[in-house]
Order: sequence, then structure tokens, then C-alpha cells
Amino acid sequence: MFTVSQTSRAWFIDRARQAREERLVQKERERAAVEIQAHVRSFLCRRRLQREIRWRFEKLCRCILSSMDAESEPKVWYVSLALSKDLTLLWIKQIKNILWYCCEFLEQLKPEILQDSKLITLYLTVLVTFTDTSTWKILRGKGLWDLLQKSSPNSFLCLGESLRPALNHICANIMGHLNQCGFYSVLQVLLTRGLARPRPCLSKGTLTAALSLALRPVIAAQFSDNLIRPFLIHILSVPALISHLSTVTPEVICSCLQRLTVLESHDMLRKFITFLRDEDRCRDVCESLEGCHTLCLMGNLLHLGSLSPRVLEEETDGFVSLLTQMLCYCQKYVSQKKSNLTHWHPVLGWFSQSVDYGLNESMPLITKQLQFLWGVPLIRIFFSDILSKKLLENPEPAHVQPASPQNVLPVKTLLKRAFQKSASVRNILRPVGGKRVDSAEVQKVCNICVLYQTSLTTLTQIRLQILTGLTYLDDLLPKLWAFICELGPHGGLKLFLECLSSDTEESKQLLAMLMLFCDCSRHLITILDDIEVYEEQISFKLEELVTISSFLNSFVFKMIWDGIVENAKGGTLELFQSVHGWLMVLYERDCRRRFAPDDHWLRKDLKPSVLSQELDKDRKRAQLILQYIPHVVPHKNRVLLFRNMVTKEKEKLGLVETSSASPHVTHITIRRSRMLEDGYEQLRQLSQHAMKGVIRVKFVNDLGVDEAGIDQDGVFKEFLEEIIKRVFDPALNLFKTTSGDERLYPSPTSYIHENYLQLFEFVGKMLGKAVYEGIVVDVPFASFFLSQLLGHHHSVFYSSVDELPSLDSEFYKNLTSIKRYDGDIADLGLTLSYDEDVMGQLVCHELIPGGKTIPVTNENKISYIHLMAHFRMHTQIKNQTAALISGFRSIIKPEWTRMFSTPELQRLISGDNAEIDLEDLKRHTVYYGGFHGSHRVIIWLWDILASDFTPDERAMFLKFVTSCSRPPLLGFAYLKPPFSIRCVEVSDDQDTGDTLGSVLRGFFTIRKREPGGRLPTSSTCFNLLKLPNYSKKSVLREKLRYAISMNTGFELS
Repeated sequence: MFTVSQTSRAWFIDRARQAREERLVQKERERAAVEIQAHVRSFLCRRRLQREIRWRFEKLCRCILSSMDAESEPKVWYVSLALSKDLTLLWIKQIKNILWYCCEFLEQLKPEILQDSKLITLYLTVLVTFTDTSTWKILRGKGLWDLLQKSSPNSFLCLGESLRPALNHICANIMGHLNQCGFYSVLQVLLTRGLARPRPCLSKGTLTAALSLALRPVIAAQFSDNLIRPFLIHILSVPALISHLSTVTPEVICSCLQRLTVLESHDMLRKFITFLRDEDRCRDVCESLEGCHTLCLMGNLLHLGSLSPRVLEEETDGFVSLLTQMLCYCQKYVSQKKSNLTHWHPVLGWFSQSVDYGLNESMPLITKQLQFLWGVPLIRIFFSDILSKKLLENPEPAHVQPASPQNVLPVKTLLKRAFQKSASVRNILRPVGGKRVDSAEVQKVCNICVLYQTSLTTLTQIRLQILTGLTYLDDLLPKLWAFICELGPHGGLKLFLECLSSDTEESKQLLAMLMLFCDCSRHLITILDDIEVYEEQISFKLEELVTISSFLNSFVFKMIWDGIVENAKGGTLELFQSVHGWLMVLYERDCRRRFAPDDHWLRKDLKPSVLSQELDKDRKRAQLILQYIPHVVPHKNRVLLFRNMVTKEKEKLGLVETSSASPHVTHITIRRSRMLEDGYEQLRQLSQHAMKGVIRVKFVNDLGVDEAGIDQDGVFKEFLEEIIKRVFDPALNLFKTTSGDERLYPSPTSYIHENYLQLFEFVGKMLGKAVYEGIVVDVPFASFFLSQLLGHHHSVFYSSVDELPSLDSEFYKNLTSIKRYDGDIADLGLTLSYDEDVMGQLVCHELIPGGKTIPVTNENKISYIHLMAHFRMHTQIKNQTAALISGFRSIIKPEWTRMFSTPELQRLISGDNAEIDLEDLKRHTVYYGGFHGSHRVIIWLWDILASDFTPDERAMFLKFVTSCSRPPLLGFAYLKPPFSIRCVEVSDDQDTGDTLGSVLRGFFTIRKREPGGRLPTSSTCFNLLKLPNYSKKSVLREKLRYAISMNTGFELS
């Protein structure tokens, strides 16, 4: 009973509590609803009131304007109130308020909305009408006289024309009031809203009225600094303002051109230049605008400059100065805004910035304005002093300083012939000196170069556009080089090396000139194809490239050797990168197709022994030489350094046998019938350390029996050669051969193999192992593939088009013919795609997403050529190449191969391409089985090789014995195992080598046997020639020639 009562009471209390909470919630809801309704009613009421006020104010403005348009009705004119002495002050106060209300409404209106656009036109018309007396009818005609006749004598201020100054003064007073209230800020908001978009949404009247209003205070104040500053900050910084004024629709263009004419008639550009060339005032304007809007101001000034070339010619120094200051400010602004939270700017790159969508939409137009800076008209104006000079065609010897022995270079017949074919033969530009660096002419050119160099480092996202514009004129760069050659007392290297050690402003400017020349020239040579460089010789003659490269080579070497690069930072580091980049572009071009004489790139004052000593002492400068300019060291010495690096690594890894320890040996068993499969399975899983170590091979013949013989590197050599021979066989379809010279590169269709990427990685390891052990393999690679193996394709200066001839010369000719096609490329029906026959099926590869629907036009044909070349040489074989490089670099460190150029890497892999040095081979040949250097058969052999065999037959002989037709890079002293010749009549267990006993036994054994019809044989794994003791020289010649031509007699000893 008690329990039930307790339960009922608790339930009742809980029920009451819930009801109370519900009432509270309901009450809160009602209160919130009332508050919300109040806010909504208040908002709607304010909206109605605002609409009412706007409507009433709009009606007032229309009435006032209507009164001003009345014909011969002086009493109706609103401005007539200003003539009453009692009402003048009140009228001025009222019109000021009305005009400022117009400004406030202008700030709120959106020009893209039709209704707002009409109101903008109305308010601007009111502002235009009452800030200038030119439209006031009260100042002309008899209406003014009638008004004055009917007025009392004390009610008017003056008569006739004497009234105009007073009214003009009233307008100036009104305009001053508006300026103090922020009139320019209002116009800036209006213009920005209407123009900061791809297409302007301001009407003819709006654009004309806004610019008229902006110009009135400046002109009225006779271009005072106090008004030029706000005009620049608020009006001329509107994105692409001048561009919109000069490119509006046809019905607007006349009015806007009138506005531009006003700018020109008042010589405003000159006044802007005068104002901004002052460093303090320019900094003040830039800081008021911040980085992005500083670009807008700069774009409008450049556009104005393009419309006023006469002013630019007269004010070049000031214009260059203010542009440089603006660019420096933008650069500093971006560097200060670097942070983790950044946005991308289409001109300045990544930095922390507030997102301005209107400004972003205007960037294409702003970029187009900035392009005036590197357009041909401005370049001709800025560099007029340089471009006006002519390059001498017949130099007078008296004016040329004696060249140093380093610069006196023989000119090849081919180069001389090409030079004579050129349209105008001019002086080969060499540093001669003679021009004072502190002269006005040099300072002017230096300042211009600083401007363009600053633009390159500031406008990072359009850097290529700038370089392309600067290289458009074919004669600018050679004439700039001629100008550089004339600087200083002696010209050339000495002057710029002195500038490096000096921290003066003059030195910085001279180095900026050198940087600009290097950056532009590098860009030019990168985009020119071989025909334009070697045959047409655009911009530079080949002899000039030889001279320039000699200067650059010496300059970079001195920078490194004198320790300048070690601690370089900032401008010095940028200078080094610029000069070194231009040097390496020339060097790689010369490696691909020679234009420089032999030994041109070597530094004769750098002794290899000194470099080796420096490397042993871990000197930084020696390491930098190998890192940046290894070509100054003779190739043979670099190969020796490479072999030393390999040897040191082997010692470090414990891979060299010593008196106290033996290296770990990896044993593998290979079936001859499945050599590739067994080798792949057993070696691909080995660690990097094991792959670099000793590997012993035991072969199993087709019957499953182990073959005789102990592997002392020779059997592994044979295994490696056979593996490489098989994987690079085009029939296997891992690799293909190029058309023409039949050089190897990864097959695009190699993906048909299972685990093809692992196969390529294995091939890379085998190739790396061969190079690591110094085993030369006869594998000719395509030049473009070797470039990728060296990592050149990651360079920003790498051009796929330049490498394309090494893949398919015919395809290259067809592509370059598109570049030179004079007609409309669209008529050819090409698209940004590549159709290929893949195993009987036509496959379409899009060069870019959606490329098969994008036609090739005259505008995008250059992109098409580069995309096509990149696809053929990179995209198609990207995965295969990456896998092979990964395997190769697991054995050979990338920094080791960077010492070599593309042809040099091929020589490192396949041996020297020079003719076989028989004397060197003789000196390093080991004889067995009774043969010796004075034996008649040996004498016959060397005589036959020297006198009777052609170079091709000698190469075949070397391949017959060593499996490679090329000699080792460092000579036969480095052939492992050494080249050997054995008499086949003596068995292996009887032979003890080239000793007296061996000779005697061989002598008696030889006399007992006649070789008859036996052919010479070889064991390529031991580099061993097995030669019967022929009785006649003619028989030896015949048998040897037959053996090497038929590849007969290969066997394992």
C-alpha cells in the first residue's frame, strides 16, 4: 500500500515537472518568435524606408537634372539658387550633401544588376553636372540676362563672363569637399566592381563619367602631388583600367578615346613618371596598394606607356626606375608573405594572400598589360642605344686586342662553310674592352638589364613569357654580347670576376646584365632546333657560341676554384646558376652535335693530379668541379676517378679480398637452356650489397650435367654478357631499335611480358653490375635514353624535340616541317593526339586530356610538337625507363654518372669508340702454351692485324675474343681478365703460363703436331684467343678472317 502511494506521488511530481518544463519551453519559443518577428519587421521596415528614401532621392536627382535641362527657363534651373546672395551658402551646403549621398549610394550599387546600373548612371550624371560648369546653361544665352534683369540690384553677384570664375570656384569647393570625404575611394569601388572581371559591365556613360570625375580634381589642382597620389592609388590601380578604356565596344570607343586623349594632352604619363621615380613616393604608393594591386598599377602604367612612345623615349630612365622599384616591392612583399597557409597567384606564385575573386578574374588582362614590358616596341625603346649599333662585318685588326692562347681556337671546315653560307658575315665577337663602366650609356643599359632581371625573379609564373619576349628580336642578344665585350679596360672575364669580389651597386648592375644575357640566351638556344642553330644560325653564329662558351667555362671555373660558390647565397648564387645553366645548355648541345673544336671544354690550367690531391683531402672546390663542370677534366681522368670511387666503395663494403678477410661470395647455378629465367630468379632477390659483391656462376648443360671450369670472374663475365645479349635482343620485345642507326631503347609494347617492370629493374641491375665491374658490353643505346639514364630529362632546360632525331629522324623532320609551315595548320586536320598501330590494332593516344577533339592550330602547333616528342620518348616508356633506372642506380650512384655526358656514358658502358691501339694491346697481352712475343705465329698475327685487316675487321677480331668490338676506355691495361693468347696444342693442366718451361714444352709439342684445318677459337669469358700453330702466314690470315666473320669456335675452356 505504501509502495503504491510512493510510486503515484513520484509519478505525479515528475509529471508536473515535465509540464512546467514544457510551459517554459513554449514560453521561450513564443519569446523567440516575437523577437524574430520584431527583427524581421524591423528589417522589412528599414528596407521599405531605404527604398522609399532611395526612391525619393532618385526622384529628387531626376528633378534637379530635369531643371538643369530646361530651355530658356532661368527660374527653373536649380543652379540659379546659387546666384542669390542669401541662398548661396545654403545651396552649396545642400548640393554637397546631395552629391555625397550620390557617392554613398554608388558604393552600395552593383553594376551587373540592370536596375542598379541605371541608378549608377543617374548618380554619376548628377556628380558630373555639379562638379563642372561646362554644362550649365545659366552661363550662356539670354536666359542669364533675363534672370539678372528681374532680380533686385542686391540679389546678384556679378554680370556676364565675370560670373564664370565665381561658379568655377564653387565647383572647385564642392570637389574639394568630396575629395576630403573619400570621393576617390567611391570611384575605386565602382570601377573595380564593374571592371574587375573578364568583360566589363559598365556602360558607355558610366565609364566615361567615372574617368571624367576622377580626372577633374587632378587637372583642376594642376597635378599637385596631393592629388596625383590618390589618383594613382585609387584609380590607376583599378585592374586593367586602361585596357578596358582602349578595348571597349565600338559605340563606346570614341568617348573613351577622348578620355585617353585627355591623359595624353595633359602629358599625365610624364607627370606620373616624375612623381613615382622618387623612391620614397613610389614606396609610399606601393605600400598603400600592397603587392597584387601594385601589379595592377604597373600594368596600367605600361599600357599608357605603349600608347605614348614619345614620352617613353624621353623619360626612359625615370620609367625604368619606377618599374624596377615596383617589382622590387612586389618581390619583397611576396617573400614576407610566405607561410604554410598560401594561395597561388597566377603571376607572383605562392604566398599568403586574401582571396580576391574579382582580381583573380582580371589577371588574364593584367598579364596582357604586363606583356607590354617585354613587347617589341618597349624593347626597341629601352635598348635603342644597343640596337642602333651595327655589328662589324670587316673588323679592323688594329682595334682588336691580342687574344690569349686559350681563345685562339681552330675553326673546322664544316663550321667555316656554315659561317660563309650565313646571310651576313660579321665580326666574331670577342672581349676587346675599351668602354668605361661608369659612362652614362653603360649605366642606362645596366639599369634596363636590372629591370628585366628583376621582372624574371619577381613575376615567376610568367618567366617563360618574359624570356620569349626578350629573345624575339634576333639581333638583341648578339648586340648585347658585343656591348658586354666592350666593357672595362680589357673586357670579358677579368671585369666580371672583379665585380664578384666587389659589393658596389655598379658591380651588381654589371652582374645583372650578365645574368640577363645568360638567361635569355639559354632560353633561346633551348627553344631553337638544330636547323635553326647550325644551319640558319639564328641570333648567334657558331663561332660566337664558341667564344661565349669559352668565356662561360672560364667564368664558372674561376667562381668554383676561387671558392666563391662554396659560400654563395642570394644574388651570387643566382648568378652562378644562371651562368652555369647557359654553359651546360651549350655543352650538351655540343655533345649532341659538335660546334666547338676538340679539347675546347678542357681547362689546361687544371692538372688532373692536383684535382686528385684535392679530392683526397675532401676539398669542397674539387667536389664542386665534378658536380657542376666535370667536362673541364679530361675524359680519361674522369674514368679513372670513377674506377677509384668504385674501388673505394668496394673496400668500404668489404668486397675486396685482403690478407685478413675474404669477401662474401654468392653462388648461383644457371641452366644454359634457361639462362635468362634462372638469372632473373636467382639475382633479382639479392640485396644491393650482394649484387655489388662477388658472384660465382656454375653452368648446367642441356643434359643436366655441371660444366667443367672454375669461375674466377671469367664465367660470370660470360654469363653477364649472355644475359645482356639476350635481354637487349629486339626479338624479345623488351627493347626496340631506332630507325636508322639501330640503337636500343625500351619497347613501348614491352608490357605484354609478365612482370615486365621487374624485368626492366633486373636489366638495370645487370647493366649497372657490368659498369661497376668494368666489363664492357656491346650495347648501343639511343641518345635520348642515355639522357634519361643520366637524369637530364628532369632539367627545366631539357628539350624533347632536340633529342627526337636520336629516336626517329624522319619523324623529327615531319614535326619540324609543321613548325615551319606557312599556311593554316588547321587545314592539315591534326589533333592533339597520336595514332599508333599496336600489334595490328589502331590505338589513339591523347597528348592531353581530351586531345583527340582539340585541333592543332597555328597558335598551339609549337605545344603540339613538344607534346608529341615528349610522348614518343617519355610518356610511352615512362614506367619501363623508371624501373631500369631504379635497378641501374641501385648499383651505380647517380653522382658517379653525372661526371659524364651522354656519349661518354655510352663509352663507359660499351668501351672506347676510337680505333684499336694494337701497340697497347701487344703490351698487355699474356701468352700461354708456348707462345711468346717473339714467336713467329704471334709476329704473323700482329702483322696481319696491322697490315691486312681493316679497322672493321680489327673490331670484329676484338669482339671475337672479348665479346665487345670496342677497346676498354682506359686501354687494355684495364681489361679484366687480361687479353690472352694460347696455343691450342697444350692442354690446360700442362700449362703454367708464360714461363721458360711453358715455352720449351710448347716448342717441342708444337713441332709434333700440325693444326691442319682447325680454326682459331676463343673463350670470351677469359678474353682468351686459342690459336693453332699454323705453318704459314697465309693460312693464319685465312682461318682468322673466316673465324671472326662467322663467329665460329666459341667454347668454354
